Parts: sequence; C-alpha cells; structure tokens
Amino acid sequence: MKQLATRTTGRLFPAAWLAALGLSLTLSLTLTGCSYIPWLGGEKDPSPPAKLGPFSPQVGVRTLWTTKVGTGTRKRQLALVPAYSGGRIYVADTDGGVAAVSAADGRVQWQRQTKLPFSGGPGTDGRQLVLGTNQGQVVALSAADGNQVWSASVDSEVLAVPLVAGDLVVVHSLDDSVYGLEAATGKQRWRFVYPAPILTLRGSSTPVLADGAVLVGLSGGRLVKLDLAGGVPIWEVTVTLPSGRSELERVADIDADPVVVGNVAYVGSYNGDLAAVDLTTGDILWRRTLSSHAGLAADGNDLYVTDSDDNIWSAAPQDGAGRWKQESLRHRLLTAPALLGDYLVVGDLEGWLHWINRRDGTLAGRTRVAGGAITARPVVADGRLFVYADDGTLAALSPGALTAEDRAKGGATGAGSGAAVATPDLPKPLSNTGAGPTL
Repeated sequence: MKQLATRTTGRLFPAAWLAALGLSLTLSLTLTGCSYIPWLGGEKDPSPPAKLGPFSPQVGVRTLWTTKVGTGTRKRQLALVPAYSGGRIYVADTDGGVAAVSAADGRVQWQRQTKLPFSGGPGTDGRQLVLGTNQGQVVALSAADGNQVWSASVDSEVLAVPLVAGDLVVVHSLDDSVYGLEAATGKQRWRFVYPAPILTLRGSSTPVLADGAVLVGLSGGRLVKLDLAGGVPIWEVTVTLPSGRSELERVADIDADPVVVGNVAYVGSYNGDLAAVDLTTGDILWRRTLSSHAGLAADGNDLYVTDSDDNIWSAAPQDGAGRWKQESLRHRLLTAPALLGDYLVVGDLEGWLHWINRRDGTLAGRTRVAGGAITARPVVADGRLFVYADDGTLAALSPGALTAEDRAKGGATGAGSGAAVATPDLPKPLSNTGAGPTL
C-alpha cells in the first residue's frame, strides 16, 4: 500500500533526517498528518515559513460572511474541500459531519452527522454528494437533504475528491487504483490498477473529466487517460522519469490535480516537471523542471503554479516560459492558486489569504479568515471566493475598491516585500525522450 509516505506539513523529509532518526523505510512505516514535527535536539526548522512583510495593497478584500461548520480536518492531511453547486457550498469534516451552506449569506441549509471518517470530498453533480473515508468506504448522499443514497467499498483510503461524471463516479484510492462506480447504486463497474512505487507522497490527485474521458495523475510521474465506459487506458504517459539512487530521491508523484484548458492538460509532479500534454494523443508538448504538489491553475492566457518551496510562478501556457515569480511567501505551505478576475489567491498555514496581481505577480491584498491552516484550494463561483479552513471555518470573500483602511493594513507605500521577480529563471524545455505515450 502507498502508506510509506513521509510527508508532514506538506513536505517530504530529507533522507539525512530520516537516517538520523534511525528509521528504516519498510512497508510498515507510515508518517501521517499535517501538524508540526519538532526538530531533534532543539534544532531549528531549516526551512522556516517566510515572515509576512509590508506591501502596497492594490485591492480591497471584502469578507462577505464567515461561519464555523463542523470540525474540519483536525490538522490531518486530507482532501476535504468545499464544493459549489446550485447556490450552495457543501463541506464535510473528518468526524463525519456534512453540511450544505447558502453561498449568498452563509446560513446552514442542512447538516448531517454520519460518524464516518471522511478523508476525501465531497464531489457533486448537484443531485448527490460523494465522499470517501480513510477506511476505504465511499458514500453517496442526497444533495437536497444529506440522506444516504448508497455505500460502497474500495481497497484503500480515499485521499482525493470523487468525480461524479454522469452515471458514473470515479474514485482514486491511495494505492493508485481507480474505480468506476455506478452513480445510482455504487456498484463497481470497472477498476484500473497501477503498481505503485515503494515510496510515495501521502496523497492522490483528483480525477478530472476531459474529452469524454477521465485523467488521473499517478505516483511515479505517470498520467493516464481512461475510457469512462470500461476504465481502459486510452493512453498513458510518463511526465517525469524517476531518478536518483535512493527510493526517496526517486519520488516523482503527481499529487496535484491536472488542469484542462481546451485540448491541453497541464500537470505538475513532485521532484519533477511541469508539463503540457496533448489530450488526444498523450504527447508531451513541453516540459520544464519545476517540482509541485500543491497544484496549479490555468486559462487560455496564463498558467500559474505553486511549487514545492511555496514560490508562485507565472508561465506562458504555449511553451512554459517563465513570466514572473513571487518568492515572498516561501515555505508558508500554500494552497493551489485560484483565479478570480485580475487576481490569483492562495491560502497558507496561518489562515491568511494572499491576493496576487496576475499581471506582474505583486502582492495585491491580504486577509485572515481562520486561526489555523488553509490547505484546500479556494473555490471561485459567481464572482466570489469561498474558502474552507482546516478548523472548519467557511468564508465567502470578494475583491472591492481600495480604501484608506486597506492601505493602512498593507503598511507600506512602496513595493515592499510584495514585489515579484519579473524575469524568473525557469529552466529550459526538456527533451521528451522516453516520455512518450503508451497504450
């Protein structure tokens, strides 16, 4: 099973640190959770979170409403993210709580306690919610009132959001199996099994609907396109070839969700590459060396990536050429970026939301919505931003006109620490040798 993950606080432990602990990397080793791990002998964290410095605000961030819904993730590494549909935000917590909240005013429409240890979801099509547990259970609930519709079992923990695609639910489990379950009953229709490496990150990418099929990022740097009808691979491509002498050095998982724009899928891997893949053929259009596991966002004009050191990059989607790099939030355990108008927004380990100018990468706004971490990507719907923090805080925000109070919060009149590197040194495109699609 893929529970050899040694990632805590969103990072992978270096091999020297593991050796110092005297730990052997065997099938019994499992380090989980997202809480802080103290360093041996009182040593300081070699990669401390960057301190938030002054900046020149460009946008007035308005918190429209905030509410507390359930217990959140209890500081565990889970894929419990907010889902938007039909004017409602749906959220779940690790203690089995599920709620539907009005997106307009934050009022709870209904709330249910299932007592199930949820670890991934909810995914929704507006009619039902589908969630996975850390015990390999998949459940469907009515979106109207939260009543259970069906329950099914898979062979491993679910650490990805289930995808509801028509009459099928696609579930990616921690052992890198992908299941096709009937949306009406939960009955298994097909299963795709991939042999996972010995050592992987603790996490799974969420399946993405694309071109009438489903894309799934796998451990070992693989991306696969599966036929929805039978789960048969249409193509499979290696985005990043694992390299290094130890299993730890060879970790090259795709934990970030693929992002589809037109006929191109953008994908990032840990310890590996950022790449653009042709959806029809599986050919890699370009690759650039950039490690990422938090995620990325893209549209027809821009590509944005949160890398493994929590730098934020802007790149040209046509060839991956770097445009700017925002470095002032390093090691703050940032979420994947969300796009809202002229800004991209990321959450961090202390409950802050950072608004970044899409044009030049400068910090444009900042507001705190929770006392603890935000690990789920913010959701954008109807011109607003919705964020679900790890402590169960749910909030809605929007950009607005800049006021004197907003300027005072920035604490600076110049660029300050919010400036971005205008010409980032993004590595040149890599050769595609050995990374072509396979059937």
